[in-house]
Amino acid sequence: MTYLLRAIDSELDEFLPHAAALAIDGPKGVGKTETAARRSSVAYFLDNPEQRELLSADTTLSSLPAGTVLIDEWQRLPHVWDAVRRQVDCHAPPGRFILTGSATPMNAGGTHSGAARILSLRMRPMSLFERGVADPTVSLGSLLQQSDSKIHGTSTFSVSDYFHEIAASGFPGIRGLPERMRLGQLDSYIQRVIDRDLPELGYSVRRPVTLRRWLASYGAASSSTTSYAKILAASTAGDGAQPAKTTTIAYRDHLTQLWLLDEVEGWQPVGNELGRLGQAPKHQLADPALALRLLGIGERQLMTSRGAGMAGPLFESLATLSVRAAAQAAGARVGHLRSRNGDREIDLIVEGLDGQIVAIEVKLAAAIRDEDVRHLLWLREQLSDRVADLVVISSGTTAYRREDGVAVVPLALLGM
Repeated sequence: MTYLLRAIDSELDEFLPHAAALAIDGPKGVGKTETAARRSSVAYFLDNPEQRELLSADTTLSSLPAGTVLIDEWQRLPHVWDAVRRQVDCHAPPGRFILTGSATPMNAGGTHSGAARILSLRMRPMSLFERGVADPTVSLGSLLQQSDSKIHGTSTFSVSDYFHEIAASGFPGIRGLPERMRLGQLDSYIQRVIDRDLPELGYSVRRPVTLRRWLASYGAASSSTTSYAKILAASTAGDGAQPAKTTTIAYRDHLTQLWLLDEVEGWQPVGNELGRLGQAPKHQLADPALALRLLGIGERQLMTSRGAGMAGPLFESLATLSVRAAAQAAGARVGHLRSRNGDREIDLIVEGLDGQIVAIEVKLAAAIRDEDVRHLLWLREQLSDRVADLVVISSGTTAYRREDGVAVVPLALLGM
């Protein structure tokens, strides 16, 4: 299978010549191992008992061969993290270690954070521009640099194409499969999280059906700031049974450790220029295909009354994947803005290295109205010196700039 370049590859190009140790974190199946292995001289896979035992015996990692060493699923042998950190302290050369992990281990209480020694990078499922299905013409990195960036390009992507990409998944090993096999693999992915991954973290799921029901409720809250109390209430079974609040807190914490929950944090400007803003996170699962599968909705049903209510939120989930991948490559962070009373909301705020802002609204629509950009224009009035650009991500076919300066960019045309 041909390797598709990932956004994180640009970061690896930049950092590997200087960093002795890099960690790539993210949920299982996003392509961490393949991406890291392409840059490694030797690899140790710690889900293999023999290789795990081999590294377990070498507590200092002093006997490893020369070159770049990949240690995959390092969390299965937590002492590896400290051993790598010590090697960095002992002047390991640039590009010596790449660690990949799909969970933060519970039993690593004595493990050093790795701060200033091990550079951590996040890898998510494939964004739309990483999937090779479209040709982006608008760079988020360029938008961060200047507000008069040229906005151009046309796309043949239709709404049904976006719905297909939501369902197809950003997991590289799943997205190319025939539909029935893909659905089966998504079901298996969810079941493995419940049956194997959580127990490996030390959390035993007493009632798997209850967790799956809570996950479905969480998926239904995609791209919203719905309170956890409401998510809990929505997970009540037909017989009235409901998981305890303490149980759902454990669900949230452990699923976050597995990188399966990928919330967008509330954004707060450093100088608090906008007054009191809400800090509730926007809910996102790692991949919108998981939400679709948990809810029992197919891509064709997103066009019908049964699934129409999830069409916009999951389109935003797909857009959020692309914005996060492109923003990370540019060294930017992503949040969302919502005032305490809810009268002002902006779907995504991308904040660059120098504090510059690209504010983004996501609309599952081809035609963008004045009403769709009013909160963006309000933000520019409030923070004119910090706003690099204002963008509406649409499902239309043409990228252009409105008379008020807001860029309208079809999702298929947005790239790094």
